[in-house]
Amino acid sequence: MAANLQAQHETQSGVYTFSSRPRAVPNRPKYRADPLLNEEQSSYGNIMYDRRVVRGNTYAQHILPITSQPDPVEFLRQQEARRRVMSRKRLKEQFGPKTPEPLEGRKNIDLQTEMYLEELSDRVEEVSVECQTDVFLDKPATPLFVPAKTGRDAATQIEEGELFDFDMEVQPVLQVLVGKTIEQALLEVLEEEELANLRAQQQTFKEIRDAELVEVQRLEERERRLRVEKENRIKQQKAVLEKEKETADKIAARAFAQQYLSDLLPSVYSNLRDCGYFYDPVQRDIETEFLPWLMEEVSNTLEQRYVARTVLDMLIQDVTNQRFEAFQMKE
Repeated sequence: MAANLQAQHETQSGVYTFSSRPRAVPNRPKYRADPLLNEEQSSYGNIMYDRRVVRGNTYAQHILPITSQPDPVEFLRQQEARRRVMSRKRLKEQFGPKTPEPLEGRKNIDLQTEMYLEELSDRVEEVSVECQTDVFLDKPATPLFVPAKTGRDAATQIEEGELFDFDMEVQPVLQVLVGKTIEQALLEVLEEEELANLRAQQQTFKEIRDAELVEVQRLEERERRLRVEKENRIKQQKAVLEKEKETADKIAARAFAQQYLSDLLPSVYSNLRDCGYFYDPVQRDIETEFLPWLMEEVSNTLEQRYVARTVLDMLIQDVTNQRFEAFQMKE
């Protein structure tokens, strides 16, 4: 939270600073690893044999697709060559000439076998040398090149009219100029006449085309009106046919309903009457009110009569038993 508040305060004040926690520098090897040893882990390639590098003219480029797959045969060949190089190197390291092991108490040291010995040191000797140079001067202008004069001078006297007669020499030039001018004038006149004829033909063609366009528009408008009228008539006829079909369906449905209801209503009424939905109020009152009361009263009366008869039978039995006992005692 404090770090966030500090960063916000610095941003608001207009000064941005960045600080990070100190950390140790990672240890890196002094020399790079042998590429042959790491050949299996890393994938190096020669751009001279890379198919993605285009060489030659641009009219016959061999462009690989984005999702192209490597050739399995080429990949296997490269793996085999790499494996062969690695095995050859291992054999060379294993069976190659090596320095024999030193004897006990001794050790091998590096010696120079060159003709001239050179002192070897880890620190290179450095010497500082100073020198003073003059100020650079501007380069002078380069003089014009004048070729050396060769040969001998000679002169010849020429009188007037010996080399060139203007009146005689100019006639062919004038004939050509006048002929070309007249020919060009005739060509321009012919071109103007031809252009006039072309304009007249264009005007005639334009008038004919305008008349044909007007006629085509009139025919198209007529065809459109006929098509619209035909569509309207078809829609009206379809509406009439739909109404007729709807009316026929309604009539058929009404006739079927009447025919079905003609037998349905009596059966429904009879079922409702049998189920007791249609009844006589007096009969219903008698069945629901009077008959239950009457049956209850009759039951009570019959029960009283049964009780009285039972009591009478018991009295008669008791009297009979007493008299029978008295009769037996007299004997």
